[in-house]
Amino acid sequence: MFVVKKSARGRERLRFSESFAALVVVMAVGLGCAIVRAQTTPSGDASSARGPEGSAANAPDTAPAEAKITMQNWTNFRKYMPDGMAALFDGRYFWKMPPDVEMEIGPTIVHPLPKNYVEATEKYAGQVKAIELPNGGLTLAGYEGGMPFPKPEEPHKGWKILANLWFRYLPHLSVDTNGVVCTIDNGNSISCKAGMKVYRQLAFNTDPGIPRDVPGAEGKYFTQYEMVKEPEQERYTTVLTISYADLARSEDVYVFIPSLRRYQPLSPSARCSADLGTDETPDDRRFGFDSNLTRISADFIAEKKILALVGYTMPAGRLPSNYDMPLGWPKPTWGKWQLRDVYVVSVTKIAGGGGHCLGKRVVYIDKATSAPLWEDLYDGKMQPWRFVAFFPRTIDVPGIGPVDTSNSMVYGFWDVKYSHATVFAEAGEGEPFYLNEQAPKEFLDLERYTTPGGLGLIMR
Repeated sequence: MFVVKKSARGRERLRFSESFAALVVVMAVGLGCAIVRAQTTPSGDASSARGPEGSAANAPDTAPAEAKITMQNWTNFRKYMPDGMAALFDGRYFWKMPPDVEMEIGPTIVHPLPKNYVEATEKYAGQVKAIELPNGGLTLAGYEGGMPFPKPEEPHKGWKILANLWFRYLPHLSVDTNGVVCTIDNGNSISCKAGMKVYRQLAFNTDPGIPRDVPGAEGKYFTQYEMVKEPEQERYTTVLTISYADLARSEDVYVFIPSLRRYQPLSPSARCSADLGTDETPDDRRFGFDSNLTRISADFIAEKKILALVGYTMPAGRLPSNYDMPLGWPKPTWGKWQLRDVYVVSVTKIAGGGGHCLGKRVVYIDKATSAPLWEDLYDGKMQPWRFVAFFPRTIDVPGIGPVDTSNSMVYGFWDVKYSHATVFAEAGEGEPFYLNEQAPKEFLDLERYTTPGGLGLIMR
């Protein structure tokens, strides 16, 4: 999304082409993170982070109910934490849980998937197949809508789970009128920016009254339109990302540069470059996973329960207000945590699969919604690099009911190597967040918000 100030860390990262690198990254949808070097197991996981007496072994066998997690008792709940979360509690990194951290566990509330999405799953899932490609990757055949693999099994179980993530239910239109992103450096200096996001699904729609494939958008699957609103010197900088129904087709990314009053395509080599001032790369877009499914390998690791914050009250104001600092962690006033059933999948790029931005990405995927709830990202030496938390907000979608995958959330990145963090709030500061027919008519303009030609209409 929108980015924050430059750090020494950024200069050590891969860079965009020099002509418009800074501006491109500024808007290429930021998400970032930060922490310091982690001790790891021989496999490179952060799972060696344990409290006194290896209390993972002493953790309760049954899920806790109405319990409160603090720095004094967190080891009793280690078995319900992603490795990165446990590492933050363990306190061995620059970034660590605040001493007063409290996470109250409440009941697990699973909202059913929308009726039409479920019906599409029941109608089409039986014909969907994972097809092996000559490059060693996989693609889909027979997909028409809904969840491709409602009961993912071997072979290729991990990849099938990622296909469910890619085609998870999302409202066909979401408009975040004022998303806010704030970065924190290792001196606890905070810098924030704001902007607008318009996300639109153009194929395989299941929302009532919406065409399965939107006329005039043939071939496109999903678009992400993001414009900087502040600071003034970066106002109108905009990025449009287009993904296609054909999984093998690479995303197209275009950037509107206000100083030039024109847009330019983004080089594919930029996918490994961090957004300026944050720790997000283009592969982290779309709330956690925006890699080409035909160019990755996915290994199924486990099924487990993890702590997740879902269906809470968005914090009022900008960070640090109503965040537990200096980490930027949710305060107890946001709401209660849940124990969610997840799949754990390890993702790597296959040979010839494009930029190898990471050694691997370990994704904790909610079984009920197929949305990522947490990620542990590792560098090329398989050392912990970034920990990413996603806190999705439950919203009533018109004509559908409560949905956990509403595109509204808070999410944070904590970087292990460069002591830098980024926290996003969408929407921020209580500004309007529209779903489907709630959106004002101006946002229904396909040309303006889903085509590169629409970028040429900015500042007119």
